[in-house]
Amino acid sequence: MDKTYVPKGKQEGDWLVVDASDQILGRIATKIAMILMGKTKPEYTPGVDTGDYVIVLNASKVAVTGKRLTDKIYYAHSGYPGGLKSIALKDQLKIHPDRVIQSAVWGMLPHNKWGRDLMKKMRVYGGNEHPHAAQNPKLVA
Repeated sequence: MDKTYVPKGKQEGDWLVVDASDQILGRIATKIAMILMGKTKPEYTPGVDTGDYVIVLNASKVAVTGKRLTDKIYYAHSGYPGGLKSIALKDQLKIHPDRVIQSAVWGMLPHNKWGRDLMKKMRVYGGNEHPHAAQNPKLVA
């Protein structure tokens, strides 16, 4: 009888490039989260880091449907009284387009140590350039 292969420890992942231009925010975030967790690989095991590294380009050109550009609000609180800050999606895309993708992907990952480790495997850039040419990243369709 054959034994089932179970990966142990951290697996060495590939580097993949995802182009977010004209892609719907939620759909691209789902794709990125699946790649980070390793669910696109046959050796996926829950709780084991079998995912790949992801480079997201053109984060400032991501698309949203409906009235989300003006109605979706990102909140942050400093912890002090009256320390609530809010910013609309339209303004966030202009100032920090990487935070839009990071926030959407973080919402789809486990909110524990494993999820925080997975977030470190994602690099988001607002433009078309990235400094990871040495890793020979492959383009994801």
